[in-house]
Amino acid sequence: MNSSVSIKDLSLSFGAVNVLENLNLEIRDGEFLVLLGSSGCGKSTLLNCIAGLLDISEGQVFIKGKNVTWEEPKDRGIGMVFQSYALYPQMTVEKNLSFGLKVAKTPQAEIDKRVARAAEILQIQPLLKRKPSELSGGQRQRVAIGRALVRDVDVFLFDEPLSNLDAKLRSELRVEIKRLHQSLKNTMIYVTHDQIEALTLADRIAIMKNGVIQQLDDPIAIYNAPRNLFVAGFIGSPSMNFLNGELAARDGKPVFVANGVTFGLDGYDADGTLKAGRKAVLGVRPEHIKVNEDIAAGSEIHDAIVDIEEPMGADNLLWLKHAGHTMSVRINGSRRFQPGTAVKLAFDMTMASVFDAETELRI
Repeated sequence: MNSSVSIKDLSLSFGAVNVLENLNLEIRDGEFLVLLGSSGCGKSTLLNCIAGLLDISEGQVFIKGKNVTWEEPKDRGIGMVFQSYALYPQMTVEKNLSFGLKVAKTPQAEIDKRVARAAEILQIQPLLKRKPSELSGGQRQRVAIGRALVRDVDVFLFDEPLSNLDAKLRSELRVEIKRLHQSLKNTMIYVTHDQIEALTLADRIAIMKNGVIQQLDDPIAIYNAPRNLFVAGFIGSPSMNFLNGELAARDGKPVFVANGVTFGLDGYDADGTLKAGRKAVLGVRPEHIKVNEDIAAGSEIHDAIVDIEEPMGADNLLWLKHAGHTMSVRINGSRRFQPGTAVKLAFDMTMASVFDAETELRI
């Protein structure tokens, strides 16, 4: 598949501080790529470099095969949606949508056509005569998206567009953005710190830390086979359970030992060698630990004590004490356990992750 956006050896420094260093990224034509990471990781900085809002120190940026490294933002063939709606308060929605096109001296007939199309796609036709002060937060963000949409470009850039909205609106608009991508099939690059947005929207996710892409993969691969400890801990709510210990051998087979408790690694698909004596970290997600009657016959059984129960509606979250660690387990919401209750556990090792304690990379 052709690349829509190509970033080659990109570096950006502010004085002596290197924010991005030798970053390479290929974004496919029509792909929805999410840049995910915590505040200060460089994701918005990278987006601004693609947009031309920041001058890069080294490297090149290509959009649709054209080198745009030193092009002005308006000449890059992009539409950008910011965290703040940045609407002109004195203009109606219709004029906000058409303003950029008028500045670019687009013929009026074409402006009318594009505004009508954007309004239809985003379902904001009844709002065209209103001013921003008469709109809700979700409506304003739809208008901001529409302003990018009327430009009729190949690449859309979203910089945390939903972070100013409440949870319900965020959820609704997230669906709208996904529907928009399925309808338009344009390339979209989306910055967020919200892992739910990333997992639900992305074709691929680039998880960033300190200006470096830690893993670039589809959401399922990142969730089930994180490349390192940082990715494993960042993705998932609640976070993956981590047990510190070391690898050993039992009857010629690799096992993991934590505080004297042994975990068989049968079924674990290792990327490297599970060498006995190697310090390691075992990671298991809350939904991959079975409790009491959910345990399949023949499973390796462990004893644990319920510490805290958190009812969450469809699910319940149990915090358990086991093998010198506190861990979370996700169970069906209809099941209840009192603190102090003794329970039996079984770990699904086919879905587990083992990391080298020193390098923090997946084994």
